[in-house]
Amino acid sequence: MAIGTIEKQAPRRYAGPMASVLVVDDDEVVRDVVVRYLDREGFESRQAADGEAARRAISEQVPDLVILDVMLPEMNGLDVCRWVRSVSQVPIILLTARGEESDRIIGLELGADDYVVKPFSPRELTERVKAVLRRTTAPPHHGSSRLEVGGLVIDAETREVTREGRELALTATEFDLLWCLASHPRVVFSREQLLATVWGYEAALDAGTSTVTVHVRRVREKIEEDASHPKCITTVWGVGYRFEP
Repeated sequence: MAIGTIEKQAPRRYAGPMASVLVVDDDEVVRDVVVRYLDREGFESRQAADGEAARRAISEQVPDLVILDVMLPEMNGLDVCRWVRSVSQVPIILLTARGEESDRIIGLELGADDYVVKPFSPRELTERVKAVLRRTTAPPHHGSSRLEVGGLVIDAETREVTREGRELALTATEFDLLWCLASHPRVVFSREQLLATVWGYEAALDAGTSTVTVHVRRVREKIEEDASHPKCITTVWGVGYRFEP
């Protein structure tokens, strides 16, 4: 199968251990340590040392999640992230250097679900993998699993979003963010509350509230008729965001 021509796919549902993870890093020691921790938790792990190898691996078999280093030789991690999002909604966790906030923001804007800053704890990375994959399984809802707002339909059972009958491609994190807001209409959520509810992290961790800001922007670009003048997800200045039914 030619690289770059695979059919665009949504991520498979995570069924606990045995989910597949592709670890992409040019440092063999880092790859081996991460794979060892993942294998210990029951994941099926594959490795790639550069961007082209990652593209080949994903083209051959789309994993359940990709751990992707930003600083790769030749084709960097951001270019790989951009390519992955052109062919799949598979969750992506970026590995970034400490202090390189611009890379983290760009990665999130390209569709990465999360990031971990180097040097990192392999145990923390493994927990992040579990957290992201959990967001592709049971929908985080109470009561009705289907919301209809105007021409927007959000189905938590199938994790699908459509507008006027046209399916919108949201990542697992983008879906959960939208569901959190839409299932609590007119309730204002601070960035810290969304970070804790959707990502499961305290705001003090390196995920940062900028993660929420970028993801809100991405969701608006997909669901709003005019993302620069949002009507569904509005900003409450100095507080956070709310969903307008």
